[in-house]
Amino acid sequence: MDEDGGGLILLGRNAALEAINHNKPVDRLLIKKGAEGTLKVIAAKARERGIVVQEASAQKLAELSMGGNHQGVIALCPAKEYAEPEDMLACARERAEDPFIVILDEITDPHNLGAIIRCAEAAGAHGVVIPKRRAAGLTATVAKASSGAIEHILISRVTNIGDSVDYFKSRGLWAVSAVTGGASVYETNLTGPVAVVIGSEGSGVKRLVCEKSDFTVGIPMRGRVGSLNASVAAGVIFFEIIRQRSLK
Repeated sequence: MDEDGGGLILLGRNAALEAINHNKPVDRLLIKKGAEGTLKVIAAKARERGIVVQEASAQKLAELSMGGNHQGVIALCPAKEYAEPEDMLACARERAEDPFIVILDEITDPHNLGAIIRCAEAAGAHGVVIPKRRAAGLTATVAKASSGAIEHILISRVTNIGDSVDYFKSRGLWAVSAVTGGASVYETNLTGPVAVVIGSEGSGVKRLVCEKSDFTVGIPMRGRVGSLNASVAAGVIFFEIIRQRSLK
């Protein structure tokens, strides 16, 4: 099981080293606080591979291992292997479609992440990009919330969201951030190649990411509530893109 309710974990030093040395997908490595010796070596190797390493209490490790012999280290693995951003552009070419990429800026709730992935897949997006840090990974809870959609869409996990925005812009995509107060999504031309950035549940899209975007869009609100849940807002925007493309 994993920290949010099910998934893939590797217990113990040999299992963790095997995964690290053979480039198996690992979301995070949990190391016992105050670790020395072999555990420090494992943590260093993980960091060299760009794996997020976090210290954890003995109690936390015991809870996650459910009585198994964790030897002070647990590797949390994704429910699906990650793709590369260029794979998403290749997918668009194969379908003979303008690229439609979803970039998620620190979505921390696994249910929200799963719901957004489900919306993206249903809308025909070519891929979803998520960050390595301060965000949910592809756990079993995310897989369940996506209703199996994670099996049918490419998902990439990157170190820096801003760099991903730059990458897709350099490949000819328009970067569009969804923000409160942005231009009406219904009056903005979204028919070309686009990378849509959806921000975190609390703070939205980070300022630096917004500044890298070509323009921002918002959803006009007619009631007293000023915003929507991240996954609901994402669904509205994704299907507006599909509506505009179908009219084109």
